[in-house]
Amino acid sequence: MVEFTSHAMDKLGRLSELGVTVEKVVEIVRNPDRVFSGYFGRRVAESSISRRLVLRVVYEEKDNRVLVVTLYPCKRGRYS
Repeated sequence: MVEFTSHAMDKLGRLSELGVTVEKVVEIVRNPDRVFSGYFGRRVAESSISRRLVLRVVYEEKDNRVLVVTLYPCKRGRYS
């Protein structure tokens, strides 16, 4: 089960112009190109959304539940 914080839902609405949908975010969490450790035990999943952009999804896992905390686009290679 994947749930979203109100902050993540707000970000999702603002990123809709880039083609980011709930389904796309869930797919990135389930099948990311890369996964990193984040702050406070969180995970960061990353996948392409265009030729020059990737979407990073920050989430927490607990008891077979995924809580998406935030998401943001960035230029490919920005954090590599």
